[in-house]
Amino acid sequence: MEYSLQEKYDLIRKDIVGCKSSDPVAIARSIMDKGYVSMHGPEHHFLDGAAFLVAYKNAAGESVSEREIDELAERTRTMPGAMCGYWGVCGSVAAVGAALSVLHGTGPLSTDQYYQDHMKFTSRVLARMSEIGGARCCKRNAFLSLSCGAEFVRETYGISMQVQAIICDYSPKNRQCIGERCPFHRMKDTEGGNADFSES
Repeated sequence: MEYSLQEKYDLIRKDIVGCKSSDPVAIARSIMDKGYVSMHGPEHHFLDGAAFLVAYKNAAGESVSEREIDELAERTRTMPGAMCGYWGVCGSVAAVGAALSVLHGTGPLSTDQYYQDHMKFTSRVLARMSEIGGARCCKRNAFLSLSCGAEFVRETYGISMQVQAIICDYSPKNRQCIGERCPFHRMKDTEGGNADFSES
C-alpha cells in the first residue's frame, strides 16, 4: 500500500504518543518497523524528531503535549527529502534540533544559552556523520542523531535518556548499505556493539 507523506505523519503521530520509553532509538525503531515507513524518506524527519521529543519528556517525567507534537510536525514538514546530499545537512539531525527548539522554546531571535546549545549539538553530530560519509541511510543517520542527542542532553541538562547498544537490522533492505563502515552494522557486534559517542 502506498501512503502519502501526510498519511505517514498522521500514523507516526498516532503510534508515537503512547510510547513510554526514555530511549529515543528504541522508540524510533518501533515505528520504523511499521509498514508505512520506507527504508529512506522524509517521514524520518518527523519520526526522528518525535521519537526524541517523546523520549526526552518521558525521561523528564513529563507528558508530551499535542501542541509540541503539532509544532514539530509543522517544522519538519518543510524539510525536503535528500537534504544530506543536496544541502549538506542531515534531516535527522535537523529534526532533533527542531525537537530541542520546541522543548526549549527557542527561535531565530533567541539570545539564551539554548540557542547556542542546539547549534553545538547539531554541529557535533554532523561532524561525526562527515567522518563516516555516504551513501545516504536514514536508519544510520537516525541512530547517530538520536544516540548523540541522548548523550548531549545527559551531559548538558542532566536528563537521563537511555540508549541501548544499537545493532542495525536494516542492511538487507538497503541497497546502499556501507557495510562495516557503519558503526551500527551487525559485523561490528563482535567489536563491542554500539559506537562510543562520548567526546574525547
